[in-house]
Amino acid sequence: MKKLIIPCVYLKYDRLVAGFGSSDIIAEDPVSFCSALSAKGADALIVFDLSDSDEEHELSLLTIRKITRTLSVPVYGAGAVKRLEDVKKLIYAGCRRVALNMAKQSNIDLIEEAGKRFSKNRIFVCADSCEQVLDNLRLIRENTSGAILLGQLFSDSFEDIPVIPVINDDADIAAILRKNCVYGLSGDIINRCSDLFALKETLSKEGIGTELGVGAVSFDELKCDASGLVPVVTQDHQTGAVLMVAYMNREAYERTVREGIMTYYSRSRSCLWKKGETSGHYQYVRELYCDCDKDTILAKVVQIGNACHTGAYSCFFNEILKKEGASANPYTVLNDVMDVILDRKENPKEGSYTNYLFDKGIDKILKKVGEEAAETVIAAKNHEPEEIKYEIADLLYHLMVLMALKGITWTDVMEELANR
Repeated sequence: MKKLIIPCVYLKYDRLVAGFGSSDIIAEDPVSFCSALSAKGADALIVFDLSDSDEEHELSLLTIRKITRTLSVPVYGAGAVKRLEDVKKLIYAGCRRVALNMAKQSNIDLIEEAGKRFSKNRIFVCADSCEQVLDNLRLIRENTSGAILLGQLFSDSFEDIPVIPVINDDADIAAILRKNCVYGLSGDIINRCSDLFALKETLSKEGIGTELGVGAVSFDELKCDASGLVPVVTQDHQTGAVLMVAYMNREAYERTVREGIMTYYSRSRSCLWKKGETSGHYQYVRELYCDCDKDTILAKVVQIGNACHTGAYSCFFNEILKKEGASANPYTVLNDVMDVILDRKENPKEGSYTNYLFDKGIDKILKKVGEEAAETVIAAKNHEPEEIKYEIADLLYHLMVLMALKGITWTDVMEELANR
């Protein structure tokens, strides 16, 4: 089992503080700070919300949503959970898992309900001591995916409950990760590491598996040009859009495979170039391929921000030739329609039906969604494919207007489906 290296951050008044009970601010910009943690090798991130009030918690949720949308690694939400609704809000904010603090009896009572409502794979528990876990083994095992132990060492008697110790003092990292019940490590002991990739390499040399990439094709198998370089075509893994073309030498290739973040070789500057290191616009690898001749690499990535130095999302925006024809790519079509709806929202156009719906507000939009859903049902009962297709298109359009009104993107919806 590969062991995860998981930094943690503490969110208070829309800033990151040094820890529980601390008012020392370590970052005014939580999103950029968390993005940097991801780029230096985090396998996931725990965000502890230290809010004291519901109002502050709502502000924190907005920040957590920005963090989850920026990072490509899973985010686990913890803290400020008082009721089932808080679990739902953290999941809707993009947290892959949510932790219930077992120091509160009310949260222990929520464990079973939360596990059933959101599935056990979405629920963790936070425990201040091993005893809290051991006293509730059955409940935790049946309704959660594991435990986060805050500042405590732990027992191998947890059996099949995976744990992530949060260790803030000096300790033997390798010894902790060798324990069978431990599948990740968090806390200041991890936060203090300046290079998590180097830590993973050290652990790997000690026989502890970590999330370091290993490629199926070595650089020696690739066909380089006279300068020892291989061209790389980089593509958005969701939309298929080609983002840029660059080059890799041996070191850039091996770093990209090892770290999972695109690193290129700059021919103009004669040096390595980790995409996003200065701009924050990292490219996280999802897939790497080489072509049939092994002289070109195709990278499918999660693009943070924009790929082009001009500020454009893709470097390929200068149109040379375009022939008419409707796209059949579902992702492209849905995003294109959503872009038009969002443009109408920001730049109203006289006579636009979309603007009519926005002007009428939520009740009108919901009424139309209900009507189109009913018409889709009727069309399906009539067994007429063309009619069904027409009504489904109407339903999707009105749903997209609702999504635009509520600030929900297709990426949000697709990620939610993927998580299920």
